[in-house]
Amino acid sequence: MSGQPSLFEQIAQAFRDHGLTAALGVWFTFIAGLATAVTRKAFTNEALLHKLEQELNEERTRIEKRRDEDRKIDNDRLARIERDIHDMRTLIFAAFQRKNGE
Repeated sequence: MSGQPSLFEQIAQAFRDHGLTAALGVWFTFIAGLATAVTRKAFTNEALLHKLEQELNEERTRIEKRRDEDRKIDNDRLARIERDIHDMRTLIFAAFQRKNGE
């Protein structure tokens, strides 16, 4: 073993050496230390969760911005294609009219 007495051994030794008051003091010190550790862990987890939520929101915003840019690029491309189709239709119609008019 490590050579360091356990908590209950410390409480028993304090009780033997100094009575009930010292034993209760050791017990309350243990409870306070445990509460501090649990509280610190809870706040650390809460801070980590908050940071992860912020990063998630930033990532969602970035993805949504990228999607908006992609939609705009697609809309511009489709508008150019429709304009080209319309121009070709007009050109073919004009050529057909000239051929029939001769």
